[in-house]
Parts: sequence; structure tokens; C-alpha cells
Amino acid sequence: MIHNRTILTTIATLSILFLAGCAQNAPGIGGSGSGNIYDSDTVSIDESSYGGIRHNSSSDGFQSLYFDFDSYSITGDMDNVIAKNAAVAQKAGGRKIKLEGNCDEFGTDEYNYALGLKRAKAVKDALAMQGVPASRMVMVSYGESNPACTESTDACYAQNRRVDLRLVK
Repeated sequence: MIHNRTILTTIATLSILFLAGCAQNAPGIGGSGSGNIYDSDTVSIDESSYGGIRHNSSSDGFQSLYFDFDSYSITGDMDNVIAKNAAVAQKAGGRKIKLEGNCDEFGTDEYNYALGLKRAKAVKDALAMQGVPASRMVMVSYGESNPACTESTDACYAQNRRVDLRLVK
């Protein structure tokens, strides 16, 4: 008869092996012990690195906002896009605006859904500061499940770290 202790030891060992095999490292990003989930430095997005492609399947006139790796910070280079999106939102009257947070494929599903939501919230706050009522905005996170690009390149990954905006029909 197998003892409970043997069963627990076996389960713990298998769990550790399984989790170690599921770890993902982001290509092209070196580690420096920064303490985030990826244990790597943040990489800045250079628009020329992905041909300046801007994804937003919305035909409402909004532009997507792109984020650095493992970041949800609104940076100064986003100011023009935030202002343009605020103007589009104001022209839409009282219609609701959906903010869709997206991530690249690195990290766990849970982490990416949380990061996508934080990105959507950062955009919501920035638009609210431009006069768009927060009550008109709804947020959703797609995590890594809604990629704009599926190639295994840094340029492609950069396209997936975004918030898309669209009017709710």
C-alpha cells in the first residue's frame, strides 16, 4: 500500500517539473534582475522596428496605443494619439467606447489578462484627463488571445502590446 507521504512527494515533484517546463522567456530581451515577472529589462518600442504599422480594426477613427514590453505606462510619445482619440470620442456624442487591452505571448495567461486590463485602465485615465467622461468607457482585456501579428519576431510582438479603441454599437 502506498503511503500518503509518497503520493504527496510524487505530486509535488511532477508539479515542479511541469511548471519548469512551462516557463517562457522573451526572445531578444536580456535579463538583469529587475524584479518583474519576466526578470528582464523593459524594451522600448521603436516605431521603425515594425515598419510603423498601426493596428486597430475599428473604423471609428481611433488609433491604437502601443506599450513597452511588460509595461502599462502612458509615455510622452503617446500624447498625440491620446489627444486624437479624445477628439474622436468627443465627436461620438454619448456613445460608449470600448478599450481593449492586448499583450504579447510572454507570461502566463493570468498575468497577460491583468496586464491588458492595466493598459486599458491607463488609457481610460488618460482619456478622462482629456475630458472624455469615464462613464462612457468600458474596459476589456484580451491578454494574448487577440494578436495583431503572429510571427515570431520582436517587431511582431511589439504590435501585440497595445490598446485598441472602438465605439460600442
